[in-house]
Amino acid sequence: MKVLYDTILKAKYTGRPNRFVVTLDLNGESVLAHLPNPGRMWELLFTGVTMYIVPHDKPDAKTKYRVVGIERDGVVIMLDTNYSNDVAQHLIENKLIPGWEEWRVVRREYTVKLHGTSSRFDLLLTNDKGDEFLLEVKSCTLFSKTGAMFPDAITERGRKHLLHLKELQNEGYHTGVLFLVQWDRAQWFLPDYHTDLEFAKTFKEVASSLDWKAVAVAWDDTFTMPTVTRECSYPSSILDTEAHDSGVYVMVMHLDHDLDLEIGSKGMMHFKAGYYMYVGSAKANLTKRIERHKRKRKKMHWHLDYFRGHCEMIAGLPIRTSLDDAECALADAVRGVAEWDVPKFGSSDCDCKSHLFGMTENPIHNKKFMDVVEDYRMNKLDALVK
Repeated sequence: MKVLYDTILKAKYTGRPNRFVVTLDLNGESVLAHLPNPGRMWELLFTGVTMYIVPHDKPDAKTKYRVVGIERDGVVIMLDTNYSNDVAQHLIENKLIPGWEEWRVVRREYTVKLHGTSSRFDLLLTNDKGDEFLLEVKSCTLFSKTGAMFPDAITERGRKHLLHLKELQNEGYHTGVLFLVQWDRAQWFLPDYHTDLEFAKTFKEVASSLDWKAVAVAWDDTFTMPTVTRECSYPSSILDTEAHDSGVYVMVMHLDHDLDLEIGSKGMMHFKAGYYMYVGSAKANLTKRIERHKRKRKKMHWHLDYFRGHCEMIAGLPIRTSLDDAECALADAVRGVAEWDVPKFGSSDCDCKSHLFGMTENPIHNKKFMDVVEDYRMNKLDALVK
């Protein structure tokens, strides 16, 4: 079996200054490492988790090390997207992908011209009959206890790519996508309709036209080529009921100073410095509701409108769901991981103590908070997977 790296070191994650650099504790020394994966990976990057790094092979590199993997719940996860095509080729050539045993790789980064436009694909496959198969390879690092989703950030480019694959299929080409799910516990796969609803809608539209698969792969700390644990199921019926622009959300904000502020008819309220999580819902136009909350200038309507002009917006986290009682249940779950709440803020029309909660740490980097988000976005879908 092929080992991808000669020297692998373990370090502890401490921060991420930008999309492509992380700070690490390597045996007591603070070091920088290049992260060859631009995904958000909010569900993985928590202070103290183990990361796998290798000495950078480029002498003029800005960092001394390069990240290749990370651990979640003791499981090794590959993060180095530079090797995605190598992994895909290994799995295909060793007939490890169910249903694709007839195919073999004949070329990498193959370019096709259609209607004057050139498109490059990760792999060109063929079989004994001489058929050609244009294949794109994607690495999936967003997963829950038993599920996986892609992507973990909005990708208009990815959505257009799916449409192009379908167009090529309509022109007589055999096209598809291989999702490498870097989590051996994954049993099902869906497009992430919470994060990118338009990508999910497009995926649902083209899925039946493409030859695509999502396979869960298992790594160990030697980063020898992985094995395939299983082909993930595709519970498409969940998209019919859940992938709509409605549901609940959490707005994450930062207030850098103590503040006494008049909140509409509630009068003067006190807010101490820290990070805040506001839970709300929208029966329609969830995306527009979140975008409205992000803006500072607007007509005052909700309690949050008064508070928003005095704090920094960190993120808006949509959770698309058909459950009627999700807002109060989510508020109760967030309250369970928060350090304080602002009494009766945003909860005038329900029995909740509050819908605004605070903590001293950025919730995006707090595992307990992100576990709540994961539960409501993904783990609760386990009951719907058939």
